[in-house]
Amino acid sequence: MAENSIYVPRLAIGLVHYPVRDRQNKTVATNITNFDIHDIARAAQTFGVEKYYIIHPMKEQLMFVDRVLDHWRTGQGAKYNPMRKTALGTVKPIESVEKALEDWNTPETLLISTSARDEGLKKYSFSELRHEMHVEKKPVFMLFGTGNGMTTELLRSCSGVLESIRGAPPQDYRHLSVRSAVSICLDRVMGPW
Repeated sequence: MAENSIYVPRLAIGLVHYPVRDRQNKTVATNITNFDIHDIARAAQTFGVEKYYIIHPMKEQLMFVDRVLDHWRTGQGAKYNPMRKTALGTVKPIESVEKALEDWNTPETLLISTSARDEGLKKYSFSELRHEMHVEKKPVFMLFGTGNGMTTELLRSCSGVLESIRGAPPQDYRHLSVRSAVSICLDRVMGPW
């Protein structure tokens, strides 16, 4: 590494469609949306994410992601919008969190979940996680849930949970789209401020 180069922390993200909860607290799989593929890929590219995994156990859902990616990486979309092709280069559809971790294959990774619920887990503030990444140089794999959030079992399998994004007082409204939450979290841990 050159002396004048800037250290870029190693970061992968996963958008978890299973196992997540529905409003009745049942474990379900949610559908993958076109917006989540594109918008999160663009945020990931902006903030130097190495790999963006879209995690779903159903083959049909993963095939949908593959069709979207093929259109923008090699089809007409690649000619129409080369910037989108670049952003989608980090996206990988995969069947499970375990397979995503195995694919990323980065030793000593901190597996960090995000959640608006308090599950009594080890918490990382944004500044603490930023310190782990930028100063301690620990690689991080950050999980974002869909539906009504990841299951308690999945959250407990992580190294810790990132503090939740708080709304402005006095209301403290907390119902962001996952796309917005990903962008805010990435800016706070990878932004140049």
